[in-house]
Amino acid sequence: MQKDQSKQFVQPSRVIDATRSNYFEDRGSGAIEVKGSQKKGQLDAQAILLLIVHTLFGSANALSGTFVGVYLWKAKNDYALIGWFTLTTHLTMALTFWLAGKWVKEHNKMNCLRLGVAVSAGFYMLVLWLGVNSFHYFVWLGMVQGISAGLFWIAFNVVYFEVTDPDNRDRFNGWVGLLGSGAGIVAPWISGLLIVSLGDGAGYRLIFSISLGIFLLGVIISFFLKKRKLQGTYEWLFPFRCLRQAETPWKRVCLALVFQGVREGVFGFMIALLVYIATSSEASLGKFVLITSAVSLVSFWVAGRFIKPHFRRISMLIGAAMIVAVIIPFFWKMGYSTLLIFGIGASLFYPMYSVPMVSAVFDLIGSNEASAKQREEYIVLRELSLNVGRVCGVLLFICVISWSKAPLVINVLLLIIGSSSLVSWFFMRKQLAVIRP
Repeated sequence: MQKDQSKQFVQPSRVIDATRSNYFEDRGSGAIEVKGSQKKGQLDAQAILLLIVHTLFGSANALSGTFVGVYLWKAKNDYALIGWFTLTTHLTMALTFWLAGKWVKEHNKMNCLRLGVAVSAGFYMLVLWLGVNSFHYFVWLGMVQGISAGLFWIAFNVVYFEVTDPDNRDRFNGWVGLLGSGAGIVAPWISGLLIVSLGDGAGYRLIFSISLGIFLLGVIISFFLKKRKLQGTYEWLFPFRCLRQAETPWKRVCLALVFQGVREGVFGFMIALLVYIATSSEASLGKFVLITSAVSLVSFWVAGRFIKPHFRRISMLIGAAMIVAVIIPFFWKMGYSTLLIFGIGASLFYPMYSVPMVSAVFDLIGSNEASAKQREEYIVLRELSLNVGRVCGVLLFICVISWSKAPLVINVLLLIIGSSSLVSWFFMRKQLAVIRP
């Protein structure tokens, strides 16, 4: 990458036409054929297959992943332990992204994706094997989960970039959220019922075992995805070199991603745990996820259908503001009803925040041929930024929760961490206004 290439990112008129570049050439049967025969904005067969693999991966995690924090909590009622488990996961995930970037760029990215799914299955096998003693090995379990997530998401995001373009990226992201929400409607609800009806031991063993089967199915279907063309050599220190450039928009974008990660790192495990603590019932947690996922299904469908590039800026602002506003009821009373208000509100507005964010970042990666050729490095940069934020959020959580577990302190902490979405929009707002001609 030349020194002055960063300037190309802020000049949309310099975007190279896809028919003269080669970074969409693996979509379907080739970029030129796809562009000529496929309706603008539609998803091709490869994109649909990738959606199926993502849905299976998400379904297996929805079935069991929602209850991993609860499983550890029941073994040892310790917020900090779950925080350290989550922190280990994010640190390992970041390192895995950086290391696996070379495999994805120079070798077989599809095998990387499959291994990520397989290691996820291995994580649940370990939990089954360790049983009630799992909390003693939370560091190792966190590392295994981080490796699985890193391997899967680095490969998924690169293939996602290759099978989509700016015309259908919002639609793809909407379908990802819609299908993920569909899985979330059924899977955790069934899991909660099974755990309650069969008891802790048999119930958890069954749902973890079902997850193993779904992961296996995901690996099988992934073989129908075409092997992607390799291009270039992986640049290990690219993230640092990119951020040193004077005029690159990636400085602002990475800060936006860091603050997005701050919220994800804590809310990803804390809300489910709070629901269980408030109700002492896995069935109630499953019902909570069912209701919020049903709302997400509709809102992601609407977001994918109606959010267009010129609406991204205002959409993300409204979404960011509203997912902060729904935290305020916690100060009235932390119970199942207020958690449900939060869950429904967040599910309703989060797609307005996340869909523009994801699409704009990947449009930036594809803004010119030179950056598209280094898509693996940019995706690693994106994920490192997210995980820096996740780590910072979880560290803040551990520090505060070690000092005080008072309800007011926890509520203030959640409000501060949740407000990071507004900071994320602030740093992202200029990039959201860049429209591909």
